[in-house]
Amino acid sequence: MNDPVVLIETNKGTIKAQIHLTDAPITAQNFLDLVNKGFYNGLTFHRYEPGFCLQGGCPKGTGTGGSDKNIPLEINKKLSHKEKGVLAMARSDDPNSASSQFYFTLGDANFLDGNYAVFGKLTEGMEVLDQLRKGDKMVNVKVGESVHA
Repeated sequence: MNDPVVLIETNKGTIKAQIHLTDAPITAQNFLDLVNKGFYNGLTFHRYEPGFCLQGGCPKGTGTGGSDKNIPLEINKKLSHKEKGVLAMARSDDPNSASSQFYFTLGDANFLDGNYAVFGKLTEGMEVLDQLRKGDKMVNVKVGESVHA
């Protein structure tokens, strides 16, 4: 199976993330469905924690909103927060509350393993990720070329 790639064009440049559809099918498919609907286009990154994470995907821009669907927590022990550029789903205190908000790690965050669903990783644009801050915008988010798993 091919794992798709998502291109996130921001106001600071474009980043490319491989989506782990094979290893995190529920989480990855939810994200891809939202991308294909244009859900993320125009949204901002609403949270920036230096050395920890950059979070976006809230339609309200506050960290309190989501899509109209929640998905169950999907943990795959093969996938870890151990490095910069990991893509995972944010959620509330309820483990099964992930919806549309996601984050990129900005360093090793393996203390999150087992509690948050990892479903992708940055493959290009690490220098762009380094420049993004709270308030920066996702101009256009789309599925690009697939890569072999």
